[in-house]
Amino acid sequence: MKTAFHPKPVFFILLLPVLLLINRSCELPATGFEDEETALYYFKNETAVPPPPDSTIRIMTWNIRFGIGRGPWFGDACGYKVIYKPDKIIANLSAIAGCINSVKPDILLLQEVDINSSRSGYVDELRWILDHTDFNYAVYGSQWKAQFIPSDGLGRMDEANAILSRWPVEDAQRIQLALRQDQDRLTRYFYERCCMVKAKISIPGFQPLYAVNIHASAFATDDTKHQHIVAFENELAQIAGAGHWFVAGGDLNTLPPGSDSTDYCMKDMCPGESYHQPGDDPQHKEGSNYTPESLWLSGLYEAFNSAVPPDDYKPNQARYFTHTTRPGHTWDRTLDYLFSNNRWRRGTAVVHQDFLSESDHAPLSADYVLVKK
Repeated sequence: MKTAFHPKPVFFILLLPVLLLINRSCELPATGFEDEETALYYFKNETAVPPPPDSTIRIMTWNIRFGIGRGPWFGDACGYKVIYKPDKIIANLSAIAGCINSVKPDILLLQEVDINSSRSGYVDELRWILDHTDFNYAVYGSQWKAQFIPSDGLGRMDEANAILSRWPVEDAQRIQLALRQDQDRLTRYFYERCCMVKAKISIPGFQPLYAVNIHASAFATDDTKHQHIVAFENELAQIAGAGHWFVAGGDLNTLPPGSDSTDYCMKDMCPGESYHQPGDDPQHKEGSNYTPESLWLSGLYEAFNSAVPPDDYKPNQARYFTHTTRPGHTWDRTLDYLFSNNRWRRGTAVVHQDFLSESDHAPLSADYVLVKK
């Protein structure tokens, strides 16, 4: 899930720091993006030759909540804190890297990775994870980037979606998704700009493999999230239509078709909030009522292979829960996915629900069947 962001309504208090920044800097306060542009590359200083795969590789997706674990944060889970110190972030990243190393994925899709953000002590989290795991290469596209966000002390922000790989990565692209239209212009200017990251991975002895990572909108009250899911489906269809193979996934911020529970407003409600009562406006908490979205993922399931097929999910839903908004609680819904136009090895999909303290999402991994040259 993504963080809520509601700037303070006092216009001049917000605007003054912005004007000062524009006057002193060549950069705009918040960063806009082209529809498609080259993603940014990282390389390990000393790459290690990975063992040659036999017939499968392991794919994992994980929203790491910008390295703050299950700690309180003002934007979600009824939290209050805004800024974390570097030592706390490094401690959480160490735990995250330990989890990654225990699963041993070959390709990793990460969401909510801070590159240079004041809220996470300016730690380059992608570089840290790359240097403390078995990956040799990484690419990322920024999803929320600003020199200075004049609200709640957020300050500098650079949050990204990233793809990490044992093998060389090329043709990496950042693909812009639709912006929310249910916000005023000032809020939208400083808000996240959701994106996909796509890259081609070369694995010796096998057909090239595209990896696609997405983090869809969480709190939009219009059709923005649906547009993101449709764009994701269309991008995968284009890759498959060109005769290529892909693995794709991320945090889609909606539930699988056939989910037993679809309205989490009361579970997610913070002290002082009210929902589902006469006169409540809004009637539902942003990002907590998935009922209108019950069929939004149907096209993905029909067109491609899910690492967790509906026949596995529906009778065992709690086994595949990946998220909760409530600190100290276990997982209560599924928001994270892996898809491909080729096969997953049956029975290998695992939601690592024992990783309870590293993030408000549990990672999902599965073994993908490679296609020989």
